Amino acid sequence: MSFQQGLSGLNAASRNLDVIGHNIANANTVGMKASRAEFSEVYAASINASGGINAGIGVAVATVSQEFTQGNITVTGNDLDVAINGNGFFELSMPDGSMAYSRAGMFKLDRDGNIVTNDGGQLMGYQTDNDGVRQGFESVPLTLPTGGPIPARQTEEITAEFNLDARAPIAAAVVPPTPFGTYSTSLNAFDPQGIEIPVGLVFEKIGNNQWNVYTSVNGADAAASVPFQINFLDDGTLDPATVIPQLQLASPNDPAQVFQVDLDFTEVTQFGADFAVTNLAQDGYRPGELTSLGISDAGVITARYSNGQSQAAGQIALVNFRNVQGLQPTGGGNWTMTFDSGEPVRGAPGEGKLGYLRAGALEDSNVDLTAELVNMMTAQRAYQASAQSIKTQDQILSTLFNMR
Repeated sequence: MSFQQGLSGLNAASRNLDVIGHNIANANTVGMKASRAEFSEVYAASINASGGINAGIGVAVATVSQEFTQGNITVTGNDLDVAINGNGFFELSMPDGSMAYSRAGMFKLDRDGNIVTNDGGQLMGYQTDNDGVRQGFESVPLTLPTGGPIPARQTEEITAEFNLDARAPIAAAVVPPTPFGTYSTSLNAFDPQGIEIPVGLVFEKIGNNQWNVYTSVNGADAAASVPFQINFLDDGTLDPATVIPQLQLASPNDPAQVFQVDLDFTEVTQFGADFAVTNLAQDGYRPGELTSLGISDAGVITARYSNGQSQAAGQIALVNFRNVQGLQPTGGGNWTMTFDSGEPVRGAPGEGKLGYLRAGALEDSNVDLTAELVNMMTAQRAYQASAQSIKTQDQILSTLFNMR
C-alpha cells in the first residue's frame, strides 16, 4: 500500500496554486503573460509490462507554460509609453551586457538621453536618416539628442509656389505705371550659424507672359537689384526653358560670408486669377532644443524641436521567436533567449508577422481574474481530494494493524 499517489497530487495541486497565485498577483502588471501548470500522469517503469497491468503512481507537473495572448491596450497619453498590438517583443540591452526581451513598454529617458526601462535596460532600434528611412537592420541603443540643441542648417534651396495674375497690365504701359512691389512676397533664410536673412521677391510684368523678378537681401532695395526673367507658356505654366539663376545670400554676422541658394519656381503659374502665394519655403533653420517626441505605428521616433523642426531619431526594433514558449522569464517583465526558443528574428513594427506599435498606451496583463479565481477553487478541491486519499490510505492501514 502506498501514499505516493496522494502525495504527488498534493505537490501538483500546491504547485498549481503557486502558479495561480502568481497570475493573480500580477493582474495589474504591464505586459505580463499568464502562466498555467500542465500536468502529466506518472507510471512505474516495468520490463515486459503489458497494457492495463501497471497502476499509475500519481501526477507530476510537466511544465509551467505561458500564454502569449494579446492583452488589452490602455491609453495613457505618455509619449514614451508604447504597446505592441500583435506579435513581437521589444529588444533590450541590459546593464550587464546581456540581451532581454519584453512586452512592457514603460520607457523613460535617462540623463544621457537613452530610452531605458525601469531596471536600466536600453531600448534597441535601427538608425534612420532625418526623414525616418531605415539605415540597415543592425540594432543599436536608441538615444535622443537631449544634451544640447541640434545645430543650425544653412539654407540651400527656396521653393516658391504662387500665381501671377495674367490679367495684370504691363507695368510700364499704364499711366500711372503699376507701383513697384504690387506683386511681392518675402521669407527668412538662414546662414550656417542659424541667423535669419530676410529675402524679398518682387515681380513686375514686362510683356505678355513675361515677368521680371527682383530680389532683396537683408533689407536692401529690390529695385536696385539686377532682375531675371521668367516666361510662361500659353497654358499658364512656367516655360521649361526659363533659366532661374541662383540667389546669393550674405550672412548678417559677416557680410563677407556669402553662399548660393537655389530657387525652385517649378510650380509657379500665370492664370487669370488674383496674385496669391500658396507655398514659400526654405530648407534652413536655426538651432533648436528638444521639446517633445512622437512614435509612429511603424516605430519611427520623431523628435520635435523649438525651432519648428521635426527629425526622426531612430526606429524601434521588434523581435520574434520560432518558439516563444521556449523563452525563459527572468522577472521585471523580461524574457531571455534559450536553445528551445531559437535565435531572435529581427524586424520593424508592421513588417511580416510583427505587430504594430501604439504610442501613448500600454499593454495590460492578459490575466483573466475571473478564470483564475475559478481555477483557484478547482485547485483547492484537488488539493483536498488528494489529502482525502492519503487519509483513506491511512485508515486502511490502521485497519490492517488492528486486525486480531
